[in-house]
Amino acid sequence: MNIAAWLERTARMSPDAGAIFLGRAQDATYGQFHERALAVAGGLRARGVAPGDRVGLFMKNVPQYLIAQYGAWYAGAVVVPINAKLHGREAAWILGDADAALCFTSPGLHEALSAHADVACVNVADDAWRTIQEAPPLAAVTPRAPDDLSWLFYTSGTTGRPKGVMITNRMLSAMALSYLADVDEVTRDDAALYAAPLSHGAGIYNLMHVLKGARHVLPQGGGFDEDEIFDLARHFGRVHMFAAPTMVKRLTIAAKAAGTRGEGLRSIVYGGGPMYVADIIEAVDHFGPIFVQIYGQGECPMCITALNRDAVADRADPRWRERLASVGRAQSVVEVAICDEAGAPLPAGQVGEIVVRGDAVMPGYWNNPEASARTIVDGWLRTGDMGCLDADGFLTLKDRSKDMIISGGTNIYPREVEEALLLHPMVREVSVVGRPHPDWGEDVVAFVVADAEMDSAALDAHCLDHIARFKRPKAYFALRELPKNNYGKVLKTELRKMLEDM
Repeated sequence: MNIAAWLERTARMSPDAGAIFLGRAQDATYGQFHERALAVAGGLRARGVAPGDRVGLFMKNVPQYLIAQYGAWYAGAVVVPINAKLHGREAAWILGDADAALCFTSPGLHEALSAHADVACVNVADDAWRTIQEAPPLAAVTPRAPDDLSWLFYTSGTTGRPKGVMITNRMLSAMALSYLADVDEVTRDDAALYAAPLSHGAGIYNLMHVLKGARHVLPQGGGFDEDEIFDLARHFGRVHMFAAPTMVKRLTIAAKAAGTRGEGLRSIVYGGGPMYVADIIEAVDHFGPIFVQIYGQGECPMCITALNRDAVADRADPRWRERLASVGRAQSVVEVAICDEAGAPLPAGQVGEIVVRGDAVMPGYWNNPEASARTIVDGWLRTGDMGCLDADGFLTLKDRSKDMIISGGTNIYPREVEEALLLHPMVREVSVVGRPHPDWGEDVVAFVVADAEMDSAALDAHCLDHIARFKRPKAYFALRELPKNNYGKVLKTELRKMLEDM
């Protein structure tokens, strides 16, 4: 099944329902959304784009993004979403690797890409976009098989060149239906607010909202702005949004400063990086039980585990803190296990690599059989993340396997040290890495963003009160901000480079 058939069905049932909004202004009903997508599909066919061809989306969060995405799917093409914060040269590399037939762009990005890309670029703000939509529209959605590709997602590439994750119609439908079963409900009265890039997790969540006929709201400012989010939430009501943990923390700080409780925010699903316990406790205390946590990877998009709103807000269970530090339990369409380096399963409570299998797991990487063979082993996705399962099936992440610190033959998980440091009122953000040591192999160091002048002695005493002596950092380095990639993840590779230069 072509995943875009969900839009066609919703448009037939509710053609006059509001679908796409820019700020408070309606841009398209569901009927118009469907008709414009058919027009784009016809224009793509007229330009020689065939089923299975790749179509890039190098665009900011604008209404045309969703039209272009569904238009490409209607034509049977595979969308290649590219983060709008990438350099034009980086975006061009992705398009070349995907052998894309065409790329849609938005103002400001069109010029940056055109200078480097060999592929045809269509700016959605000029005549080329209008010409595409003036071609004879496609009569109907192009049939596709469940295992045909629909989305080619390139990883963030923090350790080298990005790899293209092959995402099929089956994977997307499994993810969306699992969302409705395990994460959150969606009704036509809801509004999905896209304050994070449509090229990533926020955008992939459009599917269940299209299926249910909900509204799609793109901020007028084009991205994450706390005041605009609060304003749109009050206006639309029943707002859902996806946010990285750093965004949740920024929302909490801004809401407290503005004296708002986030009226109109119904659900904030967070994931994509470590959410520290102190931060989510503060957020729930301020906003109430609106938070849901998910854990996923591009290779199993948004669909490994979930910690529902009741579990995130629960303070009655004797193990609530432990469960709040977890990422929840396996979503309905996957199995999750812990294995050792040889791939043998480990019992509850033991730390090992997290492995996943099910309908939401990728078949492999685009044109990269070697990486595919290393990552998909006997049907299981080797995530590269370290964690443990408790007897009740709650999964707790430790760290990426490459981030684990081995000091004197003992494993130290940076997240445990970071959690302890974040309990200190001085610490706003922190990231812990290993530093080469001639005797111990590695020792622990912490990069700290502090709200006041950093006091290393106070932090050291604080750590001794909360974690074992051997885990405490041997050095603290003050930074004004932590280096992050375009998705808000801390770049520990950059921190290790800083250590090399010290």
